[in-house]
Amino acid sequence: MSIKLVAIDIDGTLLNSERKITPEVKATIKTAIEAGVNIVIATGRPTIGIEHIINELDLTSDHSYSITYNGALVQNTGTKEIVLKHPMTFDDYLDLEYLSRKLNVHFHVQDATTMYTANRNISPYTINEAMLTGIPLVYRAVDEMTEQIEFIKMMMIDDPKVLDEAITKIPQSYRDRFTMVKSDTIYFEILNKQASKGGAVFELADRLGIQRDEVMAIGDNENDLSMIEAAGVGVAMGNAVASVKKAADKITKTNDEHGVAHALKEWVL
Repeated sequence: MSIKLVAIDIDGTLLNSERKITPEVKATIKTAIEAGVNIVIATGRPTIGIEHIINELDLTSDHSYSITYNGALVQNTGTKEIVLKHPMTFDDYLDLEYLSRKLNVHFHVQDATTMYTANRNISPYTINEAMLTGIPLVYRAVDEMTEQIEFIKMMMIDDPKVLDEAITKIPQSYRDRFTMVKSDTIYFEILNKQASKGGAVFELADRLGIQRDEVMAIGDNENDLSMIEAAGVGVAMGNAVASVKKAADKITKTNDEHGVAHALKEWVL
């Protein structure tokens, strides 16, 4: 059965090591769209952080969609309609912020427009995330946060060794309550239990009348596992972490070798 929907991660996948989309990748995505394939960006970034990519790839029709916040939000990129959302609660925020302090690890949260941190010594990794995605960053003490904020994603972020040690100390009760996934050596993402890239990809596919074996997913890191494992064709980048390569059906070239273009040409077009 032919592939009708391709979900593509951004960092380490769509973008090369210079954080650019190569001309080869851009041209092949255009060819796939013209062939009737649904190209869907599936990323941990906030929606505001992918607008330039959506425009660069011309994914702006009323039939185009994006998956952001690691699957917590799905939006029609043409009409801006939100078709799926799995937010978190104020109590979730209070519990996780307190846990991060117990673990001595930096923490920030995001809603649809803003990144918030209650860490007075703002982590350079939080600043880097804000600069990378373009989402405004504000310091706000815990007692200044309100229930009116609709939290979409929360993150522990720190030096890799500090973060890895903190992750090992997270109680099982928290793992039972939330989706928790590492998206980089410095990022540990925490979401509504119903949120994941895989869940979002297939909720969208069902909405579009596309079967699971007609879906391809391409990624490089652990937050891509849920969609790669469940897709009809799961593709790991040549630069992917070992767990992703092990779970994938196919391994394409690296992000510096136009791996997304290679995957589309070989297994879609």
